[in-house]
Amino acid sequence: MDVLNYLIKRILQMIPVFLISTIIVFVLIRLIPGDPARVLLGERATQEAIEALHVKMGLDKSIFEQFIIFFRNLLKLDFGTSLAKKVPVSELLKSRLSCTALLTFVTVMITVIISFIFGYIAGMKKGSVADAIIRFFALFGLSAPQFWIGLVLLDIFALKMHLLPVSGWGSTPVEHLKSMILPGITGAVYVSGILIRNLRSNVIDISRADYVDFAESKGISPIRLSLFHVIRNALIPATTLLSLRIAVMMSGSVVLEKVFNLPGLGALLVDAITARDYAVVQGVVMMFVILVMLINLITDILYSILDPRVKLQ
Repeated sequence: MDVLNYLIKRILQMIPVFLISTIIVFVLIRLIPGDPARVLLGERATQEAIEALHVKMGLDKSIFEQFIIFFRNLLKLDFGTSLAKKVPVSELLKSRLSCTALLTFVTVMITVIISFIFGYIAGMKKGSVADAIIRFFALFGLSAPQFWIGLVLLDIFALKMHLLPVSGWGSTPVEHLKSMILPGITGAVYVSGILIRNLRSNVIDISRADYVDFAESKGISPIRLSLFHVIRNALIPATTLLSLRIAVMMSGSVVLEKVFNLPGLGALLVDAITARDYAVVQGVVMMFVILVMLINLITDILYSILDPRVKLQ
């Protein structure tokens, strides 16, 4: 019952966030310089054709009327029709969402594996050679640009070693997964650098805590001590940090999908901005907004599971 009440309360809190995000997205898109009708039709388009497209896009109406129409359609999950691709935006989102979702999932899994293992080792082996190497890797991940890491990985594992595809999405589930390995590693390097440093600090602090010394004095095995006293408590702040970085991973997919030529939401967003395709840009950004709000909600629930002291209120 507490979980249900908490979900209802959080959903009600998300409504004004969603409304504010909608207004910001709507306004910012219309602040982009240039006439979208002229961009779509070309410089040689006649004034009559441009005015007709203005009517079709609803640009002949006032800003307030345009927002009311946009918001009313958004509540019905109607994102409009892409003028550049001549298909409903909802169909474009469905076709591209699977690619971005798989990329984010693979990136998160690689991040979790790298960060939790190396962060724990660095914390438990503070001051050792292993700690120095891991901290150097974390600093490198924070400093190196994502697109550069992606190009280096492409050159080594795709062009020279021929182990993984150079670009593209493939046509089978196996090909889909193989195409996500390099971009997943590329996206995980930066976030892993942040999480490793955070976990290392958490492990060092927790391993010095009184309750850990007390548990060790009772004769608890090292494995049980690590799993239930050190790692579990170290994961609590790291979980929140990871959830916040997932939003960065999703926005970072804009770069990764272009570098690796993946048909995801990020690549769709870049193409739509270039073409001034208002409907597609609004649909993709609002999709990101909804996904980020859901991720934050799931994180709060996981936080209460990891730490019983935190109640869903």
